[in-house]
Amino acid sequence: MFHVKQNKYDVIVVGGGHAGVEASLAAKRLGMKILLITISKESIARMSCNPSIGGLAKGHLVTEIDALGGEMGKAIDATGIQFKILNKSKGKAVWSLRAQADKIKYANYMQNKLDEEKVSILEDIVVGVTAKDGKITGVLTEENGKFSSQSVILACGTFLNGTITIGEDQYKGGRLNERNAQGLTSSLSKLGFKHGRLKTGTPARLKKSTLNLDKLEKQYGDKNPTPFSYFTENFNPPDIPCYITHTNKETHKIIRENLDRAPLFTGVIEGVGPRYCPSIEDKVVRFEDRNSHHVFLEPEWEDSDQIYANGISTSLPIDVQKDYIQTIEGLENSEWFYPGYAIEYDFFPSYQIYRTLETKSIQNLYFAGQINGTSGYEEAAALGLIAAINSYFKLDNKAPFILDRSNAYIGVLIDDLITKDPREPYRMFTSRAEHRLILRFDNSDRRLYKHSQRIGIVPDSFIKKVEKKIRFLKDFINYSKDNYLSPDQINPILKQNDSSTVNNGININRLLKRPEINLTDIIELLPDKYRKQFKKHSDYIDQAEVDIKYEGYIKRNQKLIDQMKKYEHVKIPDNIDFSKINTLKKECVEKLNKIKPETLAQASRISGVSPSDVTSLMIYLKK
Repeated sequence: MFHVKQNKYDVIVVGGGHAGVEASLAAKRLGMKILLITISKESIARMSCNPSIGGLAKGHLVTEIDALGGEMGKAIDATGIQFKILNKSKGKAVWSLRAQADKIKYANYMQNKLDEEKVSILEDIVVGVTAKDGKITGVLTEENGKFSSQSVILACGTFLNGTITIGEDQYKGGRLNERNAQGLTSSLSKLGFKHGRLKTGTPARLKKSTLNLDKLEKQYGDKNPTPFSYFTENFNPPDIPCYITHTNKETHKIIRENLDRAPLFTGVIEGVGPRYCPSIEDKVVRFEDRNSHHVFLEPEWEDSDQIYANGISTSLPIDVQKDYIQTIEGLENSEWFYPGYAIEYDFFPSYQIYRTLETKSIQNLYFAGQINGTSGYEEAAALGLIAAINSYFKLDNKAPFILDRSNAYIGVLIDDLITKDPREPYRMFTSRAEHRLILRFDNSDRRLYKHSQRIGIVPDSFIKKVEKKIRFLKDFINYSKDNYLSPDQINPILKQNDSSTVNNGININRLLKRPEINLTDIIELLPDKYRKQFKKHSDYIDQAEVDIKYEGYIKRNQKLIDQMKKYEHVKIPDNIDFSKINTLKKECVEKLNKIKPETLAQASRISGVSPSDVTSLMIYLKK
């Protein structure tokens, strides 16, 4: 690692998880003097929970991070052991990339990248921040004292006063066998920040050599896998199988009989856990009519004997964990490396930050990742990247970098955190994005390349490559609208695809709007300049198809976006006192004064703010 040589920096990043790594790399690439402070250098970029990247909507975040100049997509492409596109039975708007990771290689990749780019790293614990006249001035560390900085990004993960619970046993820790971080919460509280408590959990890690996997269903990745990164070439990753099994009535019986020993139900655990990724004991109670739940057995690295039992996260006592795990098919003789556990940690509700991720009360202090109440590597990485970009832009006196809900899933993520005021760990889903047909994982480069150009991290070659793609797709779509295929050319293909035949020539654009006809069906009938490009760039095919098949929906969606943008541009002053607007309901005033929305559109998305409240607010602002 590149070692610390000074004590004054442009930006200090606190935390070496996925948010901290992306923030550090982005800050360094933007030319800032940066210091990354982490408890343990060895644990930088560690996958402390599931050994995977991507998933429903999370895969979209990774491609957006990649298009903006982040590293996560490249890292997983280089270290993944299985890749697949999820939701392929549904529309392309909800398709999403997911990969199993070699968690050891992934962490090593990121650590080596930090080393290559000469990021200064200090192994220490930040116990406080320093501020003067409402502006951050630096941090205080446990062993090395004070470090001065113009900007600070807090990406502390689950380490702030982290407490690990296994049954009746409870002890301090940020992760298993890693110490927590104390002092920083108190320091922030003295500066006026409000904090709360959240909980997450993880399952037991099983010994593959003790499992009977022959009786279980294997799950492989795609035969022709798709990479996350737009920069990945010659992609030929391994395809190591996962296995699927299920809990059963006996499993659930053992869990129910021991609920009086479950910290989740005895009051030992007070933090709110993720609703969409509950522990097995929570699932058994909440879905009492179900006799089984899926359990996915995922290798944690290539040739690993360590298996992640996805689906049975728990904080039950060790003896109960062993008993119920051994009732599951294939796991009857299982042994493990370590048990499942829950972890509670401090977070700072995100109504206290702007869309730039800068805090509202202390200038140049940014919150990124789980400190905001998010859950997941991808959400954390996205926030770390945005925090670093905005830190740089502010120090360089540039306009802030803001992605709105129509730009990117990252925009949805940040807007939801601020306006929804989540009371549980926030997880990204495609259903959260009202413009998901436009915000697909396959077009992140087209959506964001102009933003990338402004930021300045990605090379010019990437911008030129995207512009070339855009020109080609526009040209082909125009060609498809102006040209026809004859009955002799197309009818054999139509019959083969169970599509109605034609008596006259058919317009190519109209033909491709048929659900049963794909661009690959007619590719040999196209002129050379289109056929060659489509064969060279398979992603051109998918994007051209979507642009043509969903043209009407996309136009309607864009119209709604344009209508909403008039509210996005109506700024709300920081010092406004909403209680002075007599026409607003009391609940609305309380929400607005608490969250302090930046725009009229943001105010309209706050729970408890009605359309009539928005109208009243708009009239007041005009006055």
